[in-house]
Amino acid sequence: MDVTQWTGRHACWLQDAFEDSQEEFAARLGVSVRSVASWHQSPDMVPKLETRRILNTAYGRAGDAVRRLFIHHARRHSEQVQAQALRVAIAVVRRNDEVLLVCRQDGDEISWQFPAGIVKPGGSPAKVAVRETLDETGVHCSVREHLGERLHPVTRAYCDYYACDWLHGEAVNGDESENAAVAWAPIKDLARYIPTGRIYPPILNALEATV
Repeated sequence: MDVTQWTGRHACWLQDAFEDSQEEFAARLGVSVRSVASWHQSPDMVPKLETRRILNTAYGRAGDAVRRLFIHHARRHSEQVQAQALRVAIAVVRRNDEVLLVCRQDGDEISWQFPAGIVKPGGSPAKVAVRETLDETGVHCSVREHLGERLHPVTRAYCDYYACDWLHGEAVNGDESENAAVAWAPIKDLARYIPTGRIYPPILNALEATV
């Protein structure tokens, strides 16, 4: 991985990869401790050209273990930025021994999923889960439990999962532009709709506990 633009954040990642204290990292680079401290205080700052060259040299001479840890920090930061950009609330609505699903259509591809909606900054994921379920399927539900949250391994969206109880309403396709169908699927047959390996484990645990 080549660093196209060094910032204070990148410098801190390199310090951490070397497992240096601020004093040790300053000595390694031949810069002042104050400079290193300023990178921690202002991670978006861009060091002077001379300092960027010093950082490039230190990174270029670093061993594989140091480089791997630096790259790990960079990837984790990228994931966090993406997660902040897109947050999704997902409703797992149960009615007796059935669970509510929607069939998404994307061009020629279709896939069964749980009802979900994008959470705007400052919005309530729980409220979005309930509202989107009603908008997409005509089903009224209430949140029973927050099952957890994760960075989705495929979409890279930050997802909040909610176990919801059915209140009333029959499943109808309320958004034909996005969904091909809506259905109540038997929980015991869920794997026929969504491969088990793609389902967030706490969802399976919650559904199995109710079957």
